[in-house]
Amino acid sequence: MNVVLIEPEIPQNTGNIARTCACTGATLHLVEPMGFRLTQRNLARAGCDYWDEVEIVRWPCADEFLEAHAADELHLVTGRTDRRYTDAEYGEDAYLLFGRESTGLDPAILDRFAGRCVRIPMREGLRSLNLSNAVAIAAYEALRQQGFPQLG
Repeated sequence: MNVVLIEPEIPQNTGNIARTCACTGATLHLVEPMGFRLTQRNLARAGCDYWDEVEIVRWPCADEFLEAHAADELHLVTGRTDRRYTDAEYGEDAYLLFGRESTGLDPAILDRFAGRCVRIPMREGLRSLNLSNAVAIAAYEALRQQGFPQLG
């Protein structure tokens, strides 16, 4: 499984997501530009001592990532769809895409992959879940569907 953060802004969220990826065996894709640099100081501030347990792939921009993976199994997590994340089927090579903490995924990306969008239900009138929580919810649903492969 793959977790893709497109232009993440908050190092602590990325640190929490890296921990989730380490614990689940998911590959973490980080798409530039990010709102922080991956320096040792920022990684320490993120509170994650799991970085050496995570496979990280860095991408210079969303267009390059999408060009390389447009034909793959993409699931774009957004509040701008009616399809629930539990209604999707996730294969072992699924890519779970998440956008910026402040604005989510770009509308152009959502339009391009409209049939691949899923949402996490929440109460009306509230803006969003924390990014690291949303990643954990979606990742564990995908893993549940697969029978939690290689997890004890």
